[in-house]
Amino acid sequence: MPKPRSSRLFPEMSEPDSTFAGSGTAGPLADRMRPRELSEFVGQEHLVGEGRVLRRLIESGGTLPSMIFWGPPGTGKTTLARLLADRTNANFAALSAVFSGVKELRGAIAQARLDRLRGRRTILFIDEIHRFNKAQQDALLPAVEDGTVTLIGATTENPSFEVISALLSRSRVMVLNPLSETDIEMILRRAIADEERGLADLKPMIADEILKRLAHLSGGDARVSLAALEAAVHSTPADETGNRVVTNETLIEALGRTQFAYDKGGEEHYNLASALIKSLRNSNVDASLYWLARMIEGGADPVFIARRLCILASEDIGLADPNAMVQAAAAADIVQLIGMPEGLFPLAQATIYLARAPKSNGVLRSYSAAHADAVETSREPVPLHLRNAPTPLMKHLGYGKEYRYVHSDAAAKDEMDCLPEKLRGHVYFRQDETTEDTEEEQVSSKQ
Repeated sequence: MPKPRSSRLFPEMSEPDSTFAGSGTAGPLADRMRPRELSEFVGQEHLVGEGRVLRRLIESGGTLPSMIFWGPPGTGKTTLARLLADRTNANFAALSAVFSGVKELRGAIAQARLDRLRGRRTILFIDEIHRFNKAQQDALLPAVEDGTVTLIGATTENPSFEVISALLSRSRVMVLNPLSETDIEMILRRAIADEERGLADLKPMIADEILKRLAHLSGGDARVSLAALEAAVHSTPADETGNRVVTNETLIEALGRTQFAYDKGGEEHYNLASALIKSLRNSNVDASLYWLARMIEGGADPVFIARRLCILASEDIGLADPNAMVQAAAAADIVQLIGMPEGLFPLAQATIYLARAPKSNGVLRSYSAAHADAVETSREPVPLHLRNAPTPLMKHLGYGKEYRYVHSDAAAKDEMDCLPEKLRGHVYFRQDETTEDTEEEQVSSKQ
């Protein structure tokens, strides 16, 4: 089967060069080791395994639908798009949403129209499509609708939030999962043994347990694992026999902090924050510390973490332990005063305290009840005796009249109403809200 012809407009982006074709040793190891055939592709069996959706589409010989590949980095989104173009004998035009705009999009589409007249289909691959704004995504619609291009967009972000609904409705979303440790280990062993594109000519010697550790620490990202492997091998001097014996210490140094890396503004960031808060709410100290460490080591803003702790201290603990807010606020102040990494200690202390504290959402329930009435009675006048009376006219109109000063009239506390007429007798806060929620209250609040 002939290879797909790439767009002439963007040869630097889409030409099937040596990094894809597998010849030569130029470029990073992760690019050199890209699969050249679908049979070499590792992982995503739920999409490309025998009888699965993508394999059926390919083997049917029909036209591929537009698709959005959604998955973490290093799971094969770009590689899979290239292989699909190869297997379906389509032109492959690649754009990066980081570097391209509407002008480049229109150029690619114009070229695709010309190729369509010549009987050639075009797969337009857009990496990081979530970085395109609405106008840029709108510019794609006509070409996708009339079949000028088959769109394959790759994104690490939830397409429900980042891709416009018009494009989503015309595409099939394919979810790619993080690669398993077994998958990563297979990819690493291929790279070590490959003499053409891999590292075999450097004679690396890596113990099985070290390879397994690398596969474990790579977080399902093949690119991270291959980059770390390449750095570790190249930084290891050859011994007298020419072999390079990679140690565990060299591997950890090569990995650095990449195993914790995540997009601080992306979905995973908020997933981790959600896991931390829900573990605290559930009084699970160990889980709370774990998710805190995941966020800190991933580079999350410590002030963001401190803000979340302060919110939880009031929303989920409140008057069940008023000191919880003091602990959270102190941690927030200290973190801003001393910075990181020392700031992890007050954050960890506050986390442990909040996890162990009794829980009550009484503050939330009380305010929510008051809020509901405030919305329903937003035009209810303030009772005259509670109104401010800074001028003689206001006093003449009765503002402040019959107000009773509780410090000199103790009975006012029970006898003077402070709610509007329509709401007299309404109770929003109960004294038992100061204690930990009973099991019955917890069930009721969830309903």
